[in-house]
Amino acid sequence: MTTIRLTAAQALVRWLCAQYVVVDGAEVPYFAGAWAIFGHGNVAAMGEALYAARDALPTFRAHNEQGMAHAAVAYAKQMRRRRAMVCTTSIGPGATNLVTAAALAHVNRLPVLFVPGDVYASRRPDPVLQQVEDFGDGTVSANDCFRPVSRWFDRIVRPEQLLDALPKVLATLLDPANCGPVTLAFCQDVQAEAFDYPLSFFERRIWTQRRPPADPRELDALEAALRVAKRPLLVSGGGVLYSQAETALAVLAEATGLPVAETQAGKGALPWTHPCALGSIGVTGSSAANAMAQEADLVVGIGTRLQDFTTGSRSLFEGKRLFQVNVQSFDAHKHGATAVVGDALTVVEALRERLQGWRVAGEVVERDRTAVVAWNADVVVATSGEAGKALPSDAQVIGAVQGSFGDDVVVVCAAGGLPGELHKLWRTARPGGYHLEYGYSCMGYEIAGGVGVKMAEPQREVVVMVGDGSYLMLNSELATSVMLGLKLVVVLLDNRGYGCINRLQQATGSPGFNNLLADARHAALPDIDFAAHARSLGALAEHVATLGELQAALQRARAAERSTVVVIDTDPLKTTEAGGWWWDVAVPEVSDRPEVNAARRDYEQRVRMKRDLS
Repeated sequence: MTTIRLTAAQALVRWLCAQYVVVDGAEVPYFAGAWAIFGHGNVAAMGEALYAARDALPTFRAHNEQGMAHAAVAYAKQMRRRRAMVCTTSIGPGATNLVTAAALAHVNRLPVLFVPGDVYASRRPDPVLQQVEDFGDGTVSANDCFRPVSRWFDRIVRPEQLLDALPKVLATLLDPANCGPVTLAFCQDVQAEAFDYPLSFFERRIWTQRRPPADPRELDALEAALRVAKRPLLVSGGGVLYSQAETALAVLAEATGLPVAETQAGKGALPWTHPCALGSIGVTGSSAANAMAQEADLVVGIGTRLQDFTTGSRSLFEGKRLFQVNVQSFDAHKHGATAVVGDALTVVEALRERLQGWRVAGEVVERDRTAVVAWNADVVVATSGEAGKALPSDAQVIGAVQGSFGDDVVVVCAAGGLPGELHKLWRTARPGGYHLEYGYSCMGYEIAGGVGVKMAEPQREVVVMVGDGSYLMLNSELATSVMLGLKLVVVLLDNRGYGCINRLQQATGSPGFNNLLADARHAALPDIDFAAHARSLGALAEHVATLGELQAALQRARAAERSTVVVIDTDPLKTTEAGGWWWDVAVPEVSDRPEVNAARRDYEQRVRMKRDLS
């Protein structure tokens, strides 16, 4: 057996470079690059290995470990899980800064490889700098925080362990059912240790996308249920996009008249102009989709994990016959659904063949289309605004942004009130044009996520919509976008605090408290100049006062050569009233405040209504 002597870090990097996939007919490396912030736990061995492979596996420098991980996750999401990236850090805070992003990737079923440095396996210098010591377990390190937020976790304490561990890494990252983050906690002394690895271990390998078909008996049951249903509804989730099933879904819907509603992750599976598209569903849903869900006698989820915003905290689909098409059995059996376990594309194509000649009743299709026309009129009202209005709503800013970009733009957002408004109001014309991280709803994802999206699709314009709260949490990757030449247009909506949670707080009977800056404990209110801050990070930036000025600024931003931030003050209280559904937010059962008690009575009534529906 021919061998090659390498350090464990060199072997890891060399193996990563040899893994390939086929994307759009071309063989490409599965790992598009490595994000690295070096420290004493990875700078020597991992740094040396990445330097040697810098052409085959480009290394990108970020400013915050969580930010670079968000960029890696966003890249994988925009690539529809077909490619991924690596993130490596030192031990200690560098590693634990990744944990939030790991949880985000885990919730959203997105692939990313984390390689945080770890303590010395030999324990020679224990406790090494930044080492977390457990008083009752000598095997624990800070990286054990990754265990509950990793699909696969391993700690490399000997160099030869890579021979067993690395194939499991790719098997997890590329598995359509178990896809999610993988963590290889890499002991820093082991990174530098050498071993005689079989040369065959580093041979180029092409991995293929697995498409498990559904059991024919499960398809029989779904076909039979659809054929007898009077008001069936399809709910498209992120799995439709990850399976590249959007074209097949459009063909199925058009051939059968089946109406399609979309989750946050599934938005864009159908263009908003498709005759069967009802728009968003659930708590942030369109009136057309939610009305259809109320009337439906059969709901078929395709590639959705049925998060509470989709189901209206399990109230929207209560009493309905529910089927769940999902490649992951865990998701397919949720809410007592009849499971159809299989790849979304293969199931949709099978349904198209099985349902030939069958259509939803014409009067039902016509009612849906009438409801969509009414909803589209509501969208126009919500997103329109006078050019001179001082404090526009989020919806009006969305309208101005939508009108300033073409159909090929990608909008990126994550947390606060904007995701709800975007889910309702953004009109997605092409797949991949709507990139929302709403599984973990992670503040601070937006700008870093925009970097990852631009890496995945550099030919498309990327507009990041972010609130002032999220911007203040994590803005450093704006400098990264400038440094890497990844141009973003960032629209920063300043409502002077956490406006979304302030509205929720007041809706549950409490006064405004600790959310808006004016309602928080302060000696003086900060006068934050976001445009000046963005310029200090290397971006172009300007502050505008009106919607008309915003539209003009966006045209300048589109013509600019580097990332540009446009700041506009917005109304923290106004939100779109059209559409939507109940969300279960528990209100205190007892309180000295009559407003809270009134909110509790309303909450209990809504809970009873939910039970009555079942």
